[in-house]
Amino acid sequence: MGWNICIVGAGKIGQMIATLLKGSPNYSVTVADHDLKALGDIAKMGVATKQIDASDIEGLAQGLKTFDAVISAAPFFLTPNIAQAAQQAGAHYFDLTEDVAATNAVRALAENSKTAFMPQCGLAPGFVGIAGASLAAEFDEIDSLHMRVGALPLFPTNALKYNLTWSTDGLINEYCNPCDAIVNSKRVKTAPLEDYEVLGHDGVEYECFNTSGGLGTLPETLEGKARAVSYRSIRYPGHCDILKLLLNDLGLGQRRDLLKEIFEAALPRTDQDVVLVYCTAKGKIDGALREKSLINKSFAREINGQVWSAIQVTTAAGVLGVVDLMRTGVLPSTGFVQQEQVKLSDFLNTEFGRLYRAGDVTPQNKAA
Repeated sequence: MGWNICIVGAGKIGQMIATLLKGSPNYSVTVADHDLKALGDIAKMGVATKQIDASDIEGLAQGLKTFDAVISAAPFFLTPNIAQAAQQAGAHYFDLTEDVAATNAVRALAENSKTAFMPQCGLAPGFVGIAGASLAAEFDEIDSLHMRVGALPLFPTNALKYNLTWSTDGLINEYCNPCDAIVNSKRVKTAPLEDYEVLGHDGVEYECFNTSGGLGTLPETLEGKARAVSYRSIRYPGHCDILKLLLNDLGLGQRRDLLKEIFEAALPRTDQDVVLVYCTAKGKIDGALREKSLINKSFAREINGQVWSAIQVTTAAGVLGVVDLMRTGVLPSTGFVQQEQVKLSDFLNTEFGRLYRAGDVTPQNKAA
């Protein structure tokens, strides 16, 4: 049975989600936003539009009443409003936020709700949580699970070796907010930009360090089971040192508005990007200490005659894979739904999850 979906937010990710839904026989799609110019770009794609102000909860709820599900592709600070409006409209709710406070607000709304609320459904949090939980489930006893994700320029040129590929506000949140983790079997908050490590893949060297929001609810799920769980962002070497200079030495961690202005003025956007997911787990299988890794590398690609960036494709596929699983009855249709409730094999077999297969989900394991 088909679903009628409203995407709130006509930005880069909203456009990608709309494109994928428009190409599916199982969905009809409308994009809502307050920005008429952005809606005009959506209309040129042959997608229905609706002008709605997401800060007006009552007006938004009225506008959402005819939809089976709502996907928020709006800035994180609008998340609680859109979730509340979806609840009032009787629609299922999905979003892409990495913001912990926004997710907690959605979770509170989900209690005793007649529809489902599934936040943090993009790439990280989102797909990486599905992949990490799947990896952890392969062990009789899980010791450690480390997830690393990078959305990077394919051809880095500046000193930061970085281009903007997604939300600047979300990027700054990752670099500045406390990070969820499990350390010595206890759920804790760790400092961003710490726990530095270097790794290599396909002949390329990368650096990784703590960032906020990528784990979703995994620390809660694995508390009491795993000794160590972490999430780190992948960058090219040298990025972390410059961030520490900007955020700590120059004090821009306390001036996020100015940091955003600088990033958006100085760092060009690119669609020539690569998304690398690199998860590693260690634990006991049949009494032996083992290590397994899951690696996925996705590139920009052409879909429906247009080139879309890797971060757009992986983020949109992340949320639409779980939407498809709920539509077909695989996931619960009421209350709060976590990424860990999704089986990786189920996700990859949806019409949207298959987009990750093009990036080659590669499980690798070895005896330790």
